[in-house]
Amino acid sequence: MKDLLIIGGRAINNRLFVGTGKFSDFRLMKDALEKAAADVVTVALRRVDAGSKTDNILDYIPRHCVVMPNTSGARNADEAVRIARLARASGAGDWIKIEVIQDNKYLLPDNLETLKATEVLAKEGFIVLPYMSPDLSIAKRLVSAGASAVMPLGSPIGSNRGVKTKELVEIMVSEIKIPVIVDAGLGSPSSACECMEMGCAAVLVNTAIAIAEDPVNMAWAFKDAVSAGRRAYLAGLTCGGNFASPSSPLTGFLRKEDN
Repeated sequence: MKDLLIIGGRAINNRLFVGTGKFSDFRLMKDALEKAAADVVTVALRRVDAGSKTDNILDYIPRHCVVMPNTSGARNADEAVRIARLARASGAGDWIKIEVIQDNKYLLPDNLETLKATEVLAKEGFIVLPYMSPDLSIAKRLVSAGASAVMPLGSPIGSNRGVKTKELVEIMVSEIKIPVIVDAGLGSPSSACECMEMGCAAVLVNTAIAIAEDPVNMAWAFKDAVSAGRRAYLAGLTCGGNFASPSSPLTGFLRKEDN
């Protein structure tokens, strides 16, 4: 039986979502997406031009992929809603990653404006995946507002620092009934594996793949790490302890023969 992730009625095979920014060219991006076997790909609306007679990023995304535009550049809910509507009108579909950022230094999401945008867009039939700072109360409100998944950051965008928010994400995984997808800051395949071992539904990776010396092989590595982490979670990871526990019995195997 396949272990499918269902979002907005769509069955997702691969729990590694991939972003399309920072690649040196579209062909390299295409090769990385194919090696990752990505089913969901994010793209900034400003890079989508369906009517362009020159290279269009959409031409380099595998046809089977769900294209999820993001509202990159939005500084408040109104701007995010406008970008989402433009994306739908351009033919990009109903999936949207809400990204509302006013903080120019750390690029941390504005949770309150994100919630406002989610409320509007979910009512309009969008499949809304809001990018957020991990906060259980806001996550619950996003669920009530109609979000199809929540996307807490692991660490600041592009920082490649890993899952610095691990304990908060673990709380969300245990308490939120929709998929929790870690987005931003995952700098290595081991970080992606860690997220999956915690029970996250998926991860979204961009920078760590795009700026690697070999993006195609790095995409492959992340794919394998996500798969391994998911299998480990399903298999049932055991908690660590403070003392040693022998893997073989320490008694009963040395016997002194009777004289």
